Amino acid sequence: MLNDQNPRQIAARILSQRLTSGEFTENLLETALATARLSPADRGLCHELVCGIVRWQKTLDALIARKTDPAREQRPALKNLLRLGLYQIFWLDRIPPHAAVHETVELAKQSGYGHQAGFINAVLRGYLREADEIKKILADMKISQPALGWSHPEWLVEKWRKNFGEDKTRQLLEWNNTPPKTFARVNILKTDAGKLVERWREENVEYDFCTRDWTGENLAFELKAHPPLNSLGSLRDGWFYLQDPSTLLAPVLLAPQAGENILDACAAPGGKTTFIAQLMNNEGKITASDIEPNRLKLVRENCARLGVSNVQMPLPAFINPQSAPLFDRILIDAPCSNTGVMRRRVDLRWRISEAEISRLQKTQLELLNQAVPKLKPGGFIVYSTCSLEPEENSETVKQFLTAHQNFTLESERQLLPFADGVDGAYVAKLKCTH
Repeated sequence: MLNDQNPRQIAARILSQRLTSGEFTENLLETALATARLSPADRGLCHELVCGIVRWQKTLDALIARKTDPAREQRPALKNLLRLGLYQIFWLDRIPPHAAVHETVELAKQSGYGHQAGFINAVLRGYLREADEIKKILADMKISQPALGWSHPEWLVEKWRKNFGEDKTRQLLEWNNTPPKTFARVNILKTDAGKLVERWREENVEYDFCTRDWTGENLAFELKAHPPLNSLGSLRDGWFYLQDPSTLLAPVLLAPQAGENILDACAAPGGKTTFIAQLMNNEGKITASDIEPNRLKLVRENCARLGVSNVQMPLPAFINPQSAPLFDRILIDAPCSNTGVMRRRVDLRWRISEAEISRLQKTQLELLNQAVPKLKPGGFIVYSTCSLEPEENSETVKQFLTAHQNFTLESERQLLPFADGVDGAYVAKLKCTH
């Protein structure tokens, strides 16, 4: 019988739901852990098992294929049990291998797979006997077959090798398979860095200052250890917003001024919108729109929590430039392939396709073109993505500039995880000259 106190059972349930619900793994995890009665250590184990298995799925399945009949496709639930056992044996040093085998076999029995318990036991114990040899094979695969050794789609690894070279691609693959750090931006509309860190100390939050050339000091922090985030009064009270430092670059380059009229064209969930309000000290007007209007509810909630008062969210009809005032600056944080945030979105590598990148580029150009009649002469458009792909970044901007001779490229920057130690992002600042 499954319960909400066993981290391996919860992990197995989430891995099964992932295959049938179409929901993102992170959302399934958040929902399950919100009601699970687990100790901090067991919460951590459940999170590690789920995210680790999804990340390393391709490599784990190669191990399963070595010990099973290739003509017989394993049932998804049975395959997840084998993944759970193998992940604990070869990726989690803190769990004794024999305990990993025992727990997996017991879980199979509790999950209604008692008739397969002997098979699971045989596969896992077979791997225990040759563990040293398998560890060498896994290490060699990272060099000789990086897509398999680092568990990424072959086409994407080849694309990155052409763009970045062997060494940097390997650094990127390693980055994507590392649990992401948690970062926070202080909300100076409600507090300041000194008061925030003082409150964090009271809440048992361990933090470190995070400084980049575009953030300056006392804006971004790395949260190194903390209680469940939803339990923190400082978060509920809007003293900070969870946000990777890479996402601060676009608003900083937008450089909004107090009193200006700003459009955030792809605003949800509101991290950049609320930071723009912070940079404007709530003075002026920000119009928040999104190509998925139902997601604006998140922007509303975040504005309310963070004390942002200068954001409006009108109906899509406002897009008519003849009836709407022109904007001083426009931010387009465009929908993209998200390849720069792959370590945060563990399913992404298995969902993305080459065709999707081409499709997204059309949407990105459309958004840029739609922004042109809404901008004042002399105004700025900042275009940003969290993609690493040139087609969505510099090439999209080049196409836009070719079609709009009255715009010039003021600056552009690509943040790369292996070079900048943050999520990948691209930002271009475009000026309307007349």
